[in-house]
Amino acid sequence: MKLLVIEDDATIADFVAEGFRQSGSAVIVAGDGESGLATARLGGFDAAVVDIMLPKMDGLEVIRRLRALGNRLPVIVLSARGSVDAKIAGLEAGGDDYLAKPFSVAELIARVQALVRRATRTAEPTVLTVGDLELDLVTHRVARGGERIDLQPLEYQLLEYLMRNQGRVVTKAVIMDRVWDYRFNPHTNVVESRICHLREKIDREGSPKLIHTIRGFGYVCEAR
Repeated sequence: MKLLVIEDDATIADFVAEGFRQSGSAVIVAGDGESGLATARLGGFDAAVVDIMLPKMDGLEVIRRLRALGNRLPVIVLSARGSVDAKIAGLEAGGDDYLAKPFSVAELIARVQALVRRATRTAEPTVLTVGDLELDLVTHRVARGGERIDLQPLEYQLLEYLMRNQGRVVTKAVIMDRVWDYRFNPHTNVVESRICHLREKIDREGSPKLIHTIRGFGYVCEAR
C-alpha cells in the first residue's frame, strides 16, 4: 500500500509514517495543504491521511478540491477537534473517515486498511460463465451457446453451485449440505439423479461436456 500523509506537525507525521512503514506500506509526507494537494494529484496512492489544520491550505479545502477534480482517493481526516460538528464537517468535505487526536497509530492503520479494502472491492459478477454456458444470477436465465435452457429450481441451484466452484471438485456430501441443506445419507442417490437430469439439459449431444464425474470424489464443472 502507498500512503500520502498531509501533516504539518513533524512529530506526528514521523510517528504516523513510521507506523505505516513498519506495517509494510510506502509513505510520502507533505507538510502543508498546497504541496499535499499537488502530490495527491500526481496519483498512485491507495489512501491519504489529511490533517485539518494545515498551513497554506487547510485539510478540508484540500479534500474539497480533490473531490471537485473527480479524485476518489480514500481519505481519513485527522483533527484535534473531536466534536460531532467537526466530524460532520470532515465527512461533508469529502472525507471517508475521521479520527480525533490523540489517536492510536494501530487504529489509524486499521481504519486506512478498511478504507482501501472497500475502495478496491470488486462487485460480484451477475453472470457466471463456463465455456459457452451462461447463468444470469439476476434473471435466473440459463443458456448454452445462446440457446436458452429451462431448469427446475433444484437443478438451477445445483448448476449455480457447480459454476460458482468452477474447476473445483465438490463432493456429494457438500452438495447435499450447501445446495439442499440436507444431512448427508451415503445411501441416497438424490445427487446422482439430479446430476443426471442436469447433464441431459446442459451437456447435450454434440457439445463438449462441462459437468464431469471424478470417481470416488464428486463432481466438477469446467470446460476441458
